[in-house]
Amino acid sequence: MDFVLTLHGHLPYVLHHGRWPHGSVWLSEAAFDSYLPLIEALQALERDGVPSPVTLGITPVLANQLAHPAFISEFEAYMQRRIESAAAAPASLAQSGDSQLVPIARFWHERLTRLLALFRSLDGDLVGALRGFEERGRIELISSAATHGFLPLLARDETIRLQLAVGVAEHKRLFGRAPKGCWLPECAYRPGGPWSPPGARPKSNRPGTDEHLAAAGYRYFFVDTHLVRAGAALGYPDVDDAPAAGERTPYVAYRVASSKRRPHDLYAFVRDPRASSQVWSRAQGYPGDERYLEFHKIRWPDGLRLWRVTGSAVDLGGKQRYDPAAADAAARNHADHFAGVLHETAERVERSRTPRAPLPVVTAPFDAELFGHWWFEGVDFLASLYRRLSHNGVHPVTAGQHITAGGKSAAGPAIQLTEGSWGKNGDFSMWLNEQTAWTWQRLWPLEESYWSVAPKALAGGAKARAVLAQATRSMLLAQASDWQFIISTAEAADYASQRFDEHCAQAEDLVRVLQSGTIDDATMHRVEALGAQDNLFPNVLRSIEEVVR
Repeated sequence: MDFVLTLHGHLPYVLHHGRWPHGSVWLSEAAFDSYLPLIEALQALERDGVPSPVTLGITPVLANQLAHPAFISEFEAYMQRRIESAAAAPASLAQSGDSQLVPIARFWHERLTRLLALFRSLDGDLVGALRGFEERGRIELISSAATHGFLPLLARDETIRLQLAVGVAEHKRLFGRAPKGCWLPECAYRPGGPWSPPGARPKSNRPGTDEHLAAAGYRYFFVDTHLVRAGAALGYPDVDDAPAAGERTPYVAYRVASSKRRPHDLYAFVRDPRASSQVWSRAQGYPGDERYLEFHKIRWPDGLRLWRVTGSAVDLGGKQRYDPAAADAAARNHADHFAGVLHETAERVERSRTPRAPLPVVTAPFDAELFGHWWFEGVDFLASLYRRLSHNGVHPVTAGQHITAGGKSAAGPAIQLTEGSWGKNGDFSMWLNEQTAWTWQRLWPLEESYWSVAPKALAGGAKARAVLAQATRSMLLAQASDWQFIISTAEAADYASQRFDEHCAQAEDLVRVLQSGTIDDATMHRVEALGAQDNLFPNVLRSIEEVVR
């Protein structure tokens, strides 16, 4: 049985948009907590000859930030501040009567120093390091929509195509090859059929999300379990090697079609609920173990986490001293247990598998920042897991390897997916609700006005094309699903609202300039300033051309 571990790396564009508590510190934290430890673990596994076929998604907007020169200086300054604070912590702890915490402060100082040295050994080029792993066949990198726009709720098909086209183009530019796989933002999917924004023009038949993916050249994507179990089976005796009737298992990569037509050569990998909750859930899974680092208790002003979970019912005041050795042992034990879970799953699926059934696969998709950031020991868990899987009969592969190496035997039955996401309630309500409706009421008219001027501006002179390019960047940044998510969770909602309003207003103003047909020097100065602030997607005009031609 194949095992596909997929990590989704994403952050909205935060460079040049504040530092702390909201802004570039998010990017520096993600690099220190998750991406550098992951690179360090992948290096160790490679040295030891242990396969580590992670399917790693890096969204175009995140990749652009990691590749930006400003990130290097931001991260260096962030790490220097933290190293200085960690170096001063032992004396402060001893003075306050907390000498028992001094070894943990020293643990942090060593870790900070080591990971900064790793960063410098890579010349700050995390994108290049990940690209190197893929070129050596160690991992598979996949892409996403340009700014993680919530595709099913975008008003125009052209906008969906633009989000995907920019995503593919940026992946090629930064990672050197076209992506086979796509992480749909929020794993959100809408089948083909009548749809229009609420209260907008009459509903018309629209392509499904899968049709846009296939047109963009993708081979596979990921969905949550309920999209498959609630979807409809499509019967194609001439192409199906396994029946689609009955309860649909998550242990198959399905071929997808939006309507009752021959399916695309496009696969949907389905999240396995048991494997995912075992790793993801703090209440029921591994991260809640009492030996692991407590995320929520932080010592100020140095920002060090020095305590362990201790127990689910223990308040922050009762948290006990963190023990790195005990936590490391817990991560190894949990890797052993999870390898056993996968082995049991493989045996169970194999017992019920019919001779014509497709090659089974366990798919475990997660946010990349779960490992290292939210669950501090998570990267160590993954490294230990790959070491154990090399001996227990479960075959770790990338998603692309599963559908390529498995050939015809990997092809699951054709099905029609239902609408949904991996968010709360399994639908779109986390992104479209009473708190966020106002954002869509601005985005939908913006799309309409943008596409009314884009073709003419694209065919215009250098000034019109420059204004169009920046209007496009601003519109794409406004479409990031992060803003609605943050508003809905009420965490940093003011920052998200401000960022959304800022990008939307910029795009609206530049579209009005294009509508007027008059581009003065003041506008060009503004375009230049915005381009310096939101310096990403340098070839965006080519993607617009691809959409409109």
